[in-house]
Amino acid sequence: MTRRRGLAHRAQIARTAFKLAAFGAVAASIVLVPPPLGALGGSLALLMGAIALHDARHFTIPNALNAAALALALSHAAVLDPSMPLPGIALAALRGAITGGVFLAIRAGYEKWRGREGLGMGDVKLAAVAGVWLDGIGILIAVELAAVSAIAAYLLRYWLGGRAMRATNALPFGLYLAPAIWVAWLLDTIFWL
Repeated sequence: MTRRRGLAHRAQIARTAFKLAAFGAVAASIVLVPPPLGALGGSLALLMGAIALHDARHFTIPNALNAAALALALSHAAVLDPSMPLPGIALAALRGAITGGVFLAIRAGYEKWRGREGLGMGDVKLAAVAGVWLDGIGILIAVELAAVSAIAAYLLRYWLGGRAMRATNALPFGLYLAPAIWVAWLLDTIFWL
C-alpha cells in the first residue's frame, strides 16, 4: 500500500469513527435526557462534533459554527426555566462573557510572554460558548477534560510517532474542547436534572 493510499485509508477510518461517535452522542442525549433538553443536547453534540472535525483538519473554528452553538445555548438557557427565561439567559450570557474573557486574557498573556499566538480566537469564542452552555463546575470540567485529553493525545502522538516534542508544535485545542463541552453538559444535565 502506498503512503497516499495509507493516508486515505486512515482518513476514511477517522471519518467513520467520527460519524459513529456523533451518532452515539446524539442518541445518548435524546435517550438519557428528557425533551426538549435532550434534543438541544443532541444538536449540541452535532455542532461540537463539526467544530472538532473542522479544527482537526484546518486548525480553525468557523464563526458560523460558534454562532450556531451560541444561539442554541441561549435557547437552552431559556428552556431551563420556561416560566422566567430572561434571568436564565442573562446569567448564561454573563458566564459566557466571563469564560471568554478569561480565555482572551490567557491568549493575550501567552502572546506577550512567548511573542506568538498560542490560542486562536476561535478557541476563545468556543470557550465563551462553553460558558453559556455550562454552569461554573461544568466549565471547569470541560476545560480540564479538554486540557488533559489534548496533552495525552500530544504525548501519545509523539511517543508512538517517534518524533521530537517542540514547544512550537501546533495543537488544535478546539478538537478537544468541543467534545468536552458536550460531555460536561451531559454529566451536568444527568446529575442535576
